[in-house]
Amino acid sequence: MLVDLGPLRQHRDFRLLISGQFVSLLGSNLTLVAVPYQVYLLTHSSLWVGTASLLQLPPLVAGSLWGGVLGDRFDRRVLFVASSLVLALLSAALALNVHGGDLASLLSLAALAAGAGGFAGPVRTATIPILVGADELVAAYSVNQVIVNIAAVVGAAVAGVLIAAVGLTACYALDAASFAVLALATSRMRPLPPSGDHAGVPLSHALVDGFRYIRDNPIAQAVYLVDLTAMVFGLPRALFPAVALTIYHGGARTVGLLYAAPGVGALVMALGTGWIAHVRRRGRLVIIVVVGWGLCMALFGLVPAAAVGLACLAVAGATDVISTVLRNTILQGAITDEYRSRVSAIQLAVVTGGPRLGDLEAGAVATATSTEFSIVSGGLACVLGAILLARWRPTFWHASADR
Repeated sequence: MLVDLGPLRQHRDFRLLISGQFVSLLGSNLTLVAVPYQVYLLTHSSLWVGTASLLQLPPLVAGSLWGGVLGDRFDRRVLFVASSLVLALLSAALALNVHGGDLASLLSLAALAAGAGGFAGPVRTATIPILVGADELVAAYSVNQVIVNIAAVVGAAVAGVLIAAVGLTACYALDAASFAVLALATSRMRPLPPSGDHAGVPLSHALVDGFRYIRDNPIAQAVYLVDLTAMVFGLPRALFPAVALTIYHGGARTVGLLYAAPGVGALVMALGTGWIAHVRRRGRLVIIVVVGWGLCMALFGLVPAAAVGLACLAVAGATDVISTVLRNTILQGAITDEYRSRVSAIQLAVVTGGPRLGDLEAGAVATATSTEFSIVSGGLACVLGAILLARWRPTFWHASADR
């Protein structure tokens, strides 16, 4: 039942990647709370919080797509180190911008950081299947979920305390330091040269080839769409500052708790993911847990009590771990290594772009109606979207461990 730590014990480079990534994610979650909170303090508007997130989407998508193309052509270790150093510089700039900076400079730096993070993401995702065996993928992605969610819980909770006790500058400065640690850890990995012969193929053609590969792969399409459904409609994180300050009548600590709550449930589930490797009807379970995610979010919006809201977010986080582990396993098992970085880039654009579209959707609906209506309607739309996807892509619904 418990998470299988075998990949950590058996593969040195996987340990280096995971340890560096863990420290980096701790810092990133500080910034994840700090930026929307700073935007809300400057504007007092959930719509602006959503807009700030959406403005990060174009550079994030562009960065992830080019990261995928270059990750299939160059040594991935070199790309790891270079992108980590760039991210460290951008986080340091955010720290300097707190005093005397305006909204425009904050949004610009956050967008640049999103682009650099997007560049690094697909390189990292495509590297995991190279560092471990094919039969260890579920375990490796489960371990990754453990560190992702420990970082989400600790980082978000600490962010609330830091903002209240010290200020926003500390969050950004610690994030910069965490990226320096990631650069050091990944520099100690063995070289990770590309697979396949890409000589003479222009970068733009390689990028188009990646989209063509997805077009002809219905399983990959379904993996992306089911995640978009959950993130666009069922993740009202842009409303967390408004919920904490106007519905729960709390402060920065309450904001931090709301951002941390999904990670608490996800962490508990991630520690007990051993059973997921034995699931045969993987596509079916993904659809079921996405429906559960939507129902949890609807209940979160219906009951104006902090304890109930935090519990709903925690349960939703637990369902997301199951979905994430299975979606990554299904996708990585359905593609070839020569396309792995490009496919992972498109996946990252979906996984990280979906929540930003969701931020704008949630903020716009909340501005037009109310915060509560935005959350409830989004959760129900997520449920409906998952059901429709199962009917539209029956091959994904029937995807199993032996296919």
